[in-house]
Amino acid sequence: QVQLVESGGGLVQPGGSLRLSCAASGSGFTIYNMGWYRQAPGKQRELVATITDDGSTNYADSVKGRFTISRDNAKNTVYLQMNSLKPEDTAVYYCSSFQVASALPAYRYTSWGQGTQVTVSS
Repeated sequence: QVQLVESGGGLVQPGGSLRLSCAASGSGFTIYNMGWYRQAPGKQRELVATITDDGSTNYADSVKGRFTISRDNAKNTVYLQMNSLKPEDTAVYYCSSFQVASALPAYRYTSWGQGTQVTVSS
């Protein structure tokens, strides 16, 4: 049982910054990958950034150079630092994790957070 809770969303002006946080709670699991996805109204959910347990990162082309994903393994928390925000970044941002149950290694699953709204507007 892994639960994810996002925080840090809000309203920001173009060019501004926000930092999103996502904390994973529970026990008896090992998280390998964590990531951020976003979904704008009428659009499909898209991958924003991912990070592995050893720190390897991947970004969508649309956010490269502006967003930075990081994680604190001790806290089972992943962050998304968003700089130079644009109106097109407006979306609900979802945290995701991929983990394996310690007692049942064959049990691998993905968890999703409830989402946090990011609105970029002047």
